[in-house]
Amino acid sequence: MSGFHLRYARRVLQRGGIVAYPTEAVYGLGCDPLNPQAVMRLLAIKQRPWQKGMILIASSQQQLEPYLRPIGPAVQKKLTQSWPGPVTWLLPARPEVPWWLRGEHVTLAVRVTAHPLAAALCEQFGGPVVSTSANLAGHEPARSALTVRRELGDKVDYILHGTLGNRGRPTEIRDAQTGRIIRAG
Repeated sequence: MSGFHLRYARRVLQRGGIVAYPTEAVYGLGCDPLNPQAVMRLLAIKQRPWQKGMILIASSQQQLEPYLRPIGPAVQKKLTQSWPGPVTWLLPARPEVPWWLRGEHVTLAVRVTAHPLAAALCEQFGGPVVSTSANLAGHEPARSALTVRRELGDKVDYILHGTLGNRGRPTEIRDAQTGRIIRAG
């Protein structure tokens, strides 16, 4: 993937646009997490209720720290053992984290991605990016750029073409405090 495509995707995100990109298992849709209009537009595209909250992906744990309350050593050990990788953790959010990211929760779903292109997108953007599967709610997630284009058409501002990771299913989601699996991977 050339730097041009990543720089263009960064500009789309900075302007409040929606970018589709490959992840560990499916194509994701992303936007600037601190742009409420972009997040609301993404939710409208997917027909997803805001109450569910969003996932943020990042290229490093440091990119996520402004969104999260300090974590203890036991939780840090879990994160270190699973990141970068295909585990999304629910961690306590800072009080100032916007409702459009948390939904009706006091936690925030976050992942340090192991997918090289998704991580490069976060690096290029300079922080975490919203990550939700590229599909309408209740439909199968897109597994190719062509499927994104067919299903979502011009609702997506830019598609970052690339190869998916080797996961057959979307990433696992776990509650960091209880260890409970919210979504099996």
